[in-house]
Amino acid sequence: MNYLTCFLLLLLPALSSSQYLGNILLTNRKIFPKQEEAVTSYAVIFDAGSTGSRVHVFHFDQNLDLLHIGNDLEFYKKVTPGLSSYADDPEKAAESLVPLLEAAENVVPEDLHPKTPLKLGATAGLRLLEGDAAENILTAVRDMFNNRSTLNVQSDAVAIIDGTQEGSYLWLAINYLLGRLGKKFSKTVGVVDLGGGSVQMAYAVSRNTAKNAPVAPDGEDPYIKKLFVKGKKYDLYVHSYLHFGKEASRAEILKITNGAANPCILAGYDGTYTYSGVEYAVYPPISGSSYDACRDIVLEALKVKEPCSHPNCTFGGVWDGGRGSGQKTIYATSSFYYLASDVGIIAANAPSGIARPVDFESVAKKSCGLTFEDAKIAYPLLTEERIPWVCMDSVYQYTLLVDGFGLDPFQEITVAIEIEYEDAAVETAWPLGTAIEAISALPKFDRFMYFM
Repeated sequence: MNYLTCFLLLLLPALSSSQYLGNILLTNRKIFPKQEEAVTSYAVIFDAGSTGSRVHVFHFDQNLDLLHIGNDLEFYKKVTPGLSSYADDPEKAAESLVPLLEAAENVVPEDLHPKTPLKLGATAGLRLLEGDAAENILTAVRDMFNNRSTLNVQSDAVAIIDGTQEGSYLWLAINYLLGRLGKKFSKTVGVVDLGGGSVQMAYAVSRNTAKNAPVAPDGEDPYIKKLFVKGKKYDLYVHSYLHFGKEASRAEILKITNGAANPCILAGYDGTYTYSGVEYAVYPPISGSSYDACRDIVLEALKVKEPCSHPNCTFGGVWDGGRGSGQKTIYATSSFYYLASDVGIIAANAPSGIARPVDFESVAKKSCGLTFEDAKIAYPLLTEERIPWVCMDSVYQYTLLVDGFGLDPFQEITVAIEIEYEDAAVETAWPLGTAIEAISALPKFDRFMYFM
């Protein structure tokens, strides 16, 4: 017996010399077992929004924690316009996604392509198209993916996601990034997402609130969506308000004045606004824009006085979910962030910041007192095409938060475009939630999460 063997026997008294020699040394096996290579997975998610199409690529480890792709925790690329702009040319809509597909496939290692799920979710832009235009576009996109992609494209990979899914996936994504998943519902955060065509509210509620939730209006998704994630069951209140995203809301507000002068438009501006194929005349009264007059019109467009058959409602007769502790902390995303960042409510280009609804009101009162030319000077970060809408948009966002969703004007909310996760920032958007669901459904993961 050599010295190495004697030394090892002294270190391992629980094993007899015959066991040790027979099991390790005499079979020439290594003393230390070989480490298995870490299992990682990618997901490619397309967000086909109303103003543009985006692709997100995420990389996860075996615990479903995000891994770096280069210096970032996601790969992101965008093209404009959105798919809905190609209502009369489905093939051209599909072709608009080819640069995004090629970029995503270059990110994912080639040997992992067959195991990497690809999904496309179309949101409010396609929901608003009439006739069979949306389905024709989706069919063309499916054909393009099947013919050109080496990624894993399932039969249900390309679809219009409803507002409930959009809100649920965003809630999942933000709470994932904040490390709130697996905790009791009162420790999670609520989200409100102001997109182009719709706005979503989602937050976790108590089991009792979910049990007593009213039936949603005809044609609407149920108010409560059940989710199992990280060993915890959640009841999510989710509702999507079609026609009340940023771009869509402008059309609703212009409809109220029906071609006449609109007090939400700055003095010195005269033009048109086109949304969903309809063109609206855009010009102010002789006296210019007015905060009070604009707010009256916004309240009418928001339908805050519509009859409500439930004890508590938001607007348009929609149940508000009870406003429990799951809504105590709110993250507001998308257009809430862009406006807040560009008009000085939060620091410009900061990934997130704290704001209050009353801050949007302050901007509204100031901007509605300016002319179009004065507003260019007052808000240099706003592009010229957004300047005419600064009064309308700020009045709308304040009214939506306070009169629509019932928030206290002085409640602090976090407006965010990105959330810090480990040593990088990740966009606050629903595709991450979709990616988590897609990856957790793979055989090698033990159902990290699923919707029930």
